[in-house]
Amino acid sequence: MRSRSVGLGDVDLALLESGTGGRPLLLVHGFGGAKEDFADHLDAFADHGWHAVAPDLRGHGGSSKPDGQESYSLATFASDLRALAEALGWERLTLLGHSMGGMAAQVFAVSWPDRLDGLILMDTGHGAVKGIDPELVELGKTVVREGGMALLVEVQRQYDKVLDTPAAELLRQRRPGHGEYGDRKALSVAPAMWLAMADELLDHEDRLEALSHLALPTLVIVGEQDGPFRAPCDRMAAAIPNATLRVLPDAGHSPQFENPQVWRDCVLGFLSTSTGAEA
Repeated sequence: MRSRSVGLGDVDLALLESGTGGRPLLLVHGFGGAKEDFADHLDAFADHGWHAVAPDLRGHGGSSKPDGQESYSLATFASDLRALAEALGWERLTLLGHSMGGMAAQVFAVSWPDRLDGLILMDTGHGAVKGIDPELVELGKTVVREGGMALLVEVQRQYDKVLDTPAAELLRQRRPGHGEYGDRKALSVAPAMWLAMADELLDHEDRLEALSHLALPTLVIVGEQDGPFRAPCDRMAAAIPNATLRVLPDAGHSPQFENPQVWRDCVLGFLSTSTGAEA
């Protein structure tokens, strides 16, 4: 596995990759996530013949952080992903998106379905995110405007997290430093990105009807404990004609960390049987 940066014109995206020359596989993190969210798995995908690439989306990690909330949207993320694929020389690819990254992946799939051999939607939704207190979001926005991401990290410690699950708590016990890793990711986020996407994730167009017209192999993955996203994942799997739903045990919102071997086997199984790759 190696890291590098790829210029896309107006932004540079930092990425991790393994398996150069293999079949294209792009893995996209969620809101406040990072390319390292998939670092444990990239070499394994490469061993199975894939060129696995995980970028930091704009406004995250080591990628460019443009000023202004207008620089960030699901559509912009999707356009960046297409530009990255072109910069990598990929005519077609398999796309995996987690949470907000899964929403951007849906926008990509609906906009450019001819560029995809397969789609993996992981712990994500097809429209506005439900179950989040709008007053807490407004508080978060005020905190970010006044004190940036460092103050937000401090304030969030005082509140229960919507996506906290028994699997997430067990992960923190089993993997020392994972909580601090989450703080580092949050601190690397551009405040403008956080503010823009905090609004869009709570109020954007539902894509379920558009997804129902996709004609490509699709895997929908969700952790059994991921309450906010279980129902949306059920609906997407039912709506997309060639979709398979996998509910992963002992996992919440981040099964690649919480139940990594089961998650990896699930993804590799889909890649081998649905996209024509060898197991």
